[in-house]
Amino acid sequence: MVKQEFKAESKRLLEMMINSIYSKREVFLRELISNASDAIDKIYYKALTDDTLTFDNDSYYIKVSADKDNRILTITDTGIGMTKEDLENNLGIIAKSGSLAFKSENELKDGHDIIGQFGVGFYAAFMVADVVTVISKALGSDEAYKWESEGADGFSITPHEKESVGTEITLKIKENTEDDSYEEFLEERQLKAIIKKYSDFVRYPIKMDVSGQRPKEDSENELEDYQEEQIVNSMVPIWRKNKSELTAEDYENFYNEKHYGFDKPIKHIHLSVDGSIRYNAILYVPENMPYDYYSKEYEKGLELYSNGVLIMNKCADLLPDYFSFVKGMVDSEDLSLNISREMLQHDRQLKLIAKNINKKIKSQLQSLLKDEREKYEEFFKSFGRQLKYGVYSDFGTHKETLQDLIMFYSSKEKKLVTIDEYVSRMPEDQKYIYYASGESNERIEKLPQTELVSDKGYEILYFTDDIDEFAIKMIGVYKEKEFKSVSSGDLGIEADESQNNTESEENENKELFDFMRTILSDKVKDVRVSKRLRTHPVCLSTDGEVTIEMEKILSAMPDNQNIKADKVLEINSNHEVFQSLKAAFEQDKEKVNLYTKLLYNQALLIEGLPIQDPVEFTNDMCKVMV
Repeated sequence: MVKQEFKAESKRLLEMMINSIYSKREVFLRELISNASDAIDKIYYKALTDDTLTFDNDSYYIKVSADKDNRILTITDTGIGMTKEDLENNLGIIAKSGSLAFKSENELKDGHDIIGQFGVGFYAAFMVADVVTVISKALGSDEAYKWESEGADGFSITPHEKESVGTEITLKIKENTEDDSYEEFLEERQLKAIIKKYSDFVRYPIKMDVSGQRPKEDSENELEDYQEEQIVNSMVPIWRKNKSELTAEDYENFYNEKHYGFDKPIKHIHLSVDGSIRYNAILYVPENMPYDYYSKEYEKGLELYSNGVLIMNKCADLLPDYFSFVKGMVDSEDLSLNISREMLQHDRQLKLIAKNINKKIKSQLQSLLKDEREKYEEFFKSFGRQLKYGVYSDFGTHKETLQDLIMFYSSKEKKLVTIDEYVSRMPEDQKYIYYASGESNERIEKLPQTELVSDKGYEILYFTDDIDEFAIKMIGVYKEKEFKSVSSGDLGIEADESQNNTESEENENKELFDFMRTILSDKVKDVRVSKRLRTHPVCLSTDGEVTIEMEKILSAMPDNQNIKADKVLEINSNHEVFQSLKAAFEQDKEKVNLYTKLLYNQALLIEGLPIQDPVEFTNDMCKVMV
């Protein structure tokens, strides 16, 4: 037996493959099964053009067998087999692929495609095996040959006996080390799990001798061990079936089988696209947020298959961040993969698939919003915040995609509404889309700043998520209507008689307001008579882009840059408190100092802002009571 050496570049590539190309050792079985599937495909294609050949599905299968005692794993197929020249060319020169050559020479029909186009997957076997033996008999040949190798040192090819056409690959599994256990690849349960994970949808049966227990004959209490040959893969994936054949229960069962979530999906999307790029996809919108959704541990992405073989568990490039809650899979025959199949060689096809999926998810969510409002609101309570983050992220790049999907609680409707629904109800004289921010709907309803807008009969959107105002700032204008906080300095509401009185009140009491501004000079930008207050004595408003709620959120961030809103203390000149202020200014300036600080601290409390000196505040309260 003469050992032949691998070519120098092949030897280096084999060493790389054994040590670094594949991220998980278990994929060796995926590669060998894919090659076996290719071998059966080749007979199928020959039968299409050769009248002397008949392709009987029942005669073609892949068998995986484990001999734990002797540390032997065998993968057998009934495919086309290899001649001596095939063994030399396909297994002796790494990265020369017989499947790729066959694909180039034959027009593939009936939706079949060749999986193993890269010529190196076979060598993944050396990640787990000390010795790899291939015995093969080619279709139409009377001779069989054995190819054998212990790795990078080289290989030998010798004549051998084999009755049937096909290939048998035998792996002598490595001994365990302190760091690595290889015997797991001889365990029945582990082998079934690997096949189910990567090769469940290979179109030919994958058989194994499966162990079990059953009652002994003539005995009700005793059990006996037995083994029987079983098919361990599903073969026909759900995404290749006609939608008309499938029920909602079928989709739910697939969701559960793939462990996409423990909930029941709100919506499923089944895509079968045959255009410039061909792919099938099944996508799910979950009902509940995963427990780790906003943690570093959460991984977005869809399962990615190439012709039914799992390539990636989580392909993040298929989903934008704002749709990261979507679960499911994509299967395409047109992806260009690198030699390990685990990374995409070119991303043009993937970007096209991702773009189409993105559009489809949006259209389905819009359909859910329109036709199944309750379900959409249920979804939005779980993932609405993520959509709003999507509006804000990347400087508002995605706002056109997402602005019609986001919702806010309405002061009038007492439920979630879209921005479009709000605008459709706006009176002709209303200039802005008004909103109010706070920790909860209940707290917002009590805010003094809402009084004027509510009195005018205008609807107010309630912002309770920390991202809300930031997202709205990115939208800026919706259908020619700007957004306006009820705490803004200018609400854009035409002045009535009572509002005109505020200007005269401020002019008449200019010295009082100047005095109060001096007292609060380091805390507020201005002190003025309020045009918005009706029953409350005091509130804070803001000048500029940064609102009080935004200040609170920014100050809570780890990289707090001490960004502050330009606050204005507004006094209700029609309230008794203002009369007390005026009287104190005439009689006791010290009392004005006391009242001013109390009113400012009260305004802070209303906004949920911390009081700088709580002890001083309580002492000031006591002084008023004495």
